[in-house]
Amino acid sequence: MKKTTLGVLCLAAMAVGLAGCGGSSSSTSTTAAAATEAATEAAAEETEEKEEAEEGAEGKIEGSGEVIIYSPLTESMIDSMLSKFEEDTGIHAECLAMGTGDALKRIQTEADSPQADVLWSGTIGTVKNQSENFADYVCVNEDAFYDEYKNVEGNLTRFDTVPSVIMVNTDLIGDIEINGYEDLLNPELKGKIAFADPAASSSSFEHLVNMLYAMGNGDPDAGWDYVRQLCQQLDGKLLGGSSAVYKGVADGEYTVGLTFEQGSAQYVAAGSPVKTVYMEEGVIFRGDGVYIIKNCLNEENAQKFLDWLTSKDVQEYMNNTQFRRTIRKDVPAGDAMEAMENINIIYDDETNTAEHKSEWLDQFKDIFTE
Repeated sequence: MKKTTLGVLCLAAMAVGLAGCGGSSSSTSTTAAAATEAATEAAAEETEEKEEAEEGAEGKIEGSGEVIIYSPLTESMIDSMLSKFEEDTGIHAECLAMGTGDALKRIQTEADSPQADVLWSGTIGTVKNQSENFADYVCVNEDAFYDEYKNVEGNLTRFDTVPSVIMVNTDLIGDIEINGYEDLLNPELKGKIAFADPAASSSSFEHLVNMLYAMGNGDPDAGWDYVRQLCQQLDGKLLGGSSAVYKGVADGEYTVGLTFEQGSAQYVAAGSPVKTVYMEEGVIFRGDGVYIIKNCLNEENAQKFLDWLTSKDVQEYMNNTQFRRTIRKDVPAGDAMEAMENINIIYDDETNTAEHKSEWLDQFKDIFTE
């Protein structure tokens, strides 16, 4: 734009200069008029370019600089979402992928000199125990959220919700009905159920919590009888991570798997021979969060990232391309997901769950190794 402005000024000067030069008056007048016309056209072009630029920027969050992120999300989701963030905002984003536990340890270690600005993903129940490491900020989109996903704590912003589900291979299941946890106790499924070690997989731990509350009718202590029966059905097989579950079912290594919605929905959307079952006994919709690290270097850009991530168009993009369920009331579930009103939603006490996590993991290990 600066070069265009400079050109306009030069052309105008030429017009004035030519008007004062020697020669016939008609020649001088014609030359000056031509120069003035050229200057006018250049000015009009500059105005048009400016208007086009302003129109292209409409609806975008203005920004500059960078934001540094720690995240346990999949590489494909990180790449897709952050490319859109940079395009929409002009803010450069760097992301270091690591597990939630590793990220929290790192944030704690770096508390006196933070090396990142945002922790992107990590369930509220997991992060709440270390909430002192995160800064207060309420994003601009909170009014659009379902009430149960609003940031009442001040520093725990939800950006999606992750329900536990059962993934079924439709080529292998035959005439076995799978509507919920109870159906997994069918003797024909022994050794054919994919489940990861809940100590190594956050989605498996969430399933453990879900089954304790669902099969205990709201009392997690009453759900352990079911866990004992399920462990017998696992037949000594416990997988090492979340991806091994949904990949194992999709590839036909297992008939059913205990996974999270995104893991199953991505295969449903791709047309694989699988379906997603939302347990009839009840499904916990776990809030997944995005958090600004206290005393981070790029706090303003971190706030812009939260505002961007929870905006309507970005939530629609995330919902429909990444199969992560939105927490906004004005964004419907994607085609590969069931509408929330058709699901039996139950709730746990997140604080109680966080307090008992180590105890419950030990108890599961004892039962599985009996």
